[in-house]
Amino acid sequence: MIKIMADSTCDLSKKIVEKYNIGVAPLNIIISGTTYRDKIDIETDEFFKILPTLEELPTTSMPSPEEYLKIINKAIEDGYKEILCICMSSGTSGSYQSAVLAKDYFFENNPNSTVKIYVVDSLSMSHGSGWLILKSAMLLESGYSFDELIQFNENYKTRVKHFLCVDDLNNLIKSGRLTNASAFIGKLLRVKPIMSMKKGKGAIVAKERGRNRVFKFYIDEFIRRVDNEITDFVIIGYTSDMNIAKDLAEKIRLETDFKDEIYIMQMGAAVGTHVGLGGLSMFFVEKEHLKDGLVKNEIRSIKNKKDELIEKIRG
Repeated sequence: MIKIMADSTCDLSKKIVEKYNIGVAPLNIIISGTTYRDKIDIETDEFFKILPTLEELPTTSMPSPEEYLKIINKAIEDGYKEILCICMSSGTSGSYQSAVLAKDYFFENNPNSTVKIYVVDSLSMSHGSGWLILKSAMLLESGYSFDELIQFNENYKTRVKHFLCVDDLNNLIKSGRLTNASAFIGKLLRVKPIMSMKKGKGAIVAKERGRNRVFKFYIDEFIRRVDNEITDFVIIGYTSDMNIAKDLAEKIRLETDFKDEIYIMQMGAAVGTHVGLGGLSMFFVEKEHLKDGLVKNEIRSIKNKKDELIEKIRG
């Protein structure tokens, strides 16, 4: 029997977690001096309601090794012999290191154990690691072995494409996720930064004016990048406004050839602390690990606008 574990930043819905019996180690959110366990002590909708009223931005901390050990020990008690733990990127949190410490501690105290434990550094955030976890659960259900699941995660984790856009830059500024210069320009020009992951850390890869331009960027990049053989579902994430996530899902259905499942899931408090209100994300697997960046995407955007203008003149 194989047990799949994660940390709470995977942001998978309660329905998915329960369906596949995924063990989840909660991150901690510290709000005005009080510590809450993500998705246990505080509901996500409740968190986003109080977030705008707080004078100081909440802080987060990784799950302790003890939290992972609880899941490991319970899994073994329940008869599991192989445990696959998929964590958020080690470049953004100590969650991966905490899981490794738990694994090492377990074998130090159980040197003769035949249980197998493997910890994956997903190099992803939020539903990026969530995509790998959900796909792994599906593959396990279809008959994949422990070694095959490990190989899948290590082979595809760099190809899980992230896009994240925020409505308000304040949380990114306060949490140090965006430079003051970039934030100033973004506010001045009413530009929405679009972020992705680079080498396990968040990076701005594009800037668009207005939600419609953000939608267009998401759709264009999805069409250009998606690996249709591997991507049999897309995850769209949101923080405080489900309607924008539904709008994006509808555009994917209408403007692309993608016909498979589109999951809409809310980001939890641990991720939402840094993203803030109005966050919108999208996750899928790309055909290959395509490099991107702010300059490259802006040059491509200028070229596309030029082509559109020429078509209108000709038309």
